[in-house]
Amino acid sequence: MASIQKRGKYWRVQIRKQGYPTLSSTFDTKAEANLWAAQQEKKLAEQSPAQVIKRMQDQTFTFGEALSRYAEEIIPTKKPTTQHRDGGIIRRLQADYGEIALAQLDGPMLAGIIRQWQTYQSANSIRLYLAVISHLFNIARKEWGMVDLINPVELVRKPKLPPGRDRRLVGDEEERLLAACVKTNPELADIVIFAIETAMRQGEIISMEWRRVNWIDHTVYLTYGLTKTSTARVVPLSKKAEEALQRQQARATGKDGKVWKYTTNGMRASYNRALKRAGIEGLTFHDLRHEATSRLVEKGIPMMTVQAITGHKSTQMMKRYTHISGKVLVDAVRG
Repeated sequence: MASIQKRGKYWRVQIRKQGYPTLSSTFDTKAEANLWAAQQEKKLAEQSPAQVIKRMQDQTFTFGEALSRYAEEIIPTKKPTTQHRDGGIIRRLQADYGEIALAQLDGPMLAGIIRQWQTYQSANSIRLYLAVISHLFNIARKEWGMVDLINPVELVRKPKLPPGRDRRLVGDEEERLLAACVKTNPELADIVIFAIETAMRQGEIISMEWRRVNWIDHTVYLTYGLTKTSTARVVPLSKKAEEALQRQQARATGKDGKVWKYTTNGMRASYNRALKRAGIEGLTFHDLRHEATSRLVEKGIPMMTVQAITGHKSTQMMKRYTHISGKVLVDAVRG
């Protein structure tokens, strides 16, 4: 009935019994996993399904157990990039707060945890943590029969996000960055060029596949599962973007599969090395998307068209570019 498997450096236990909710948890050692499995199997033998569900609601069902079940049932349904991010969040929550009873994690307790996080986490990171916790509680109420649970995230204030970054390439930074990228890895240089030309997100670029590149229409098709907003879109390719792809195609050993060889972590490390080599500070890879979007607006392309190209989720997110659009209109009128 109990399945015990090693997942990385942890031991994952899953207990299934017909008519009963699935029980799962993660442990540092196999001995701990075996002990927990034996304890839970004994309880299943002594209790009805209704009693087990009730037990999951009381003090014996921990936040860590809920996180393990969420990881088992919900994480695999998310996009690959989200799986990686939320999986890391779950592991950190389990390590720090796994022993807390799920029913005890209320608004005041969560507010205290948020205050701790604010001493070393960014507002955006905290909001990502809260999103996972909130979704877990909603799933527990709707799908796990824990209807009496109260979602603590709905009872606390979320930290406000800082104003959007406005970092752009200045002076000869683009030339210096590309020169440093070539020395680091020519593929990295073409990724940077491609990012500046397309305004695509890092995850979208890394996940690109050759079969989605349309050389005739000069576009790349991003499926809904690869975009941050889970909405498919078609991205037009400039001449420079196509040339970067052609150079990568010449380097590639095959014409199928992923366009770029880099992993997300590998590219981040290489990009940071290139920045250091170029002597450039404070320029994240995501800033290249802001640079690309700004350039599209500066070309006089209508804002709605720019939004369709970049995949920004709402017109509200595009408001930061209205000052550029206004300047373009003035220049057009005044010649």
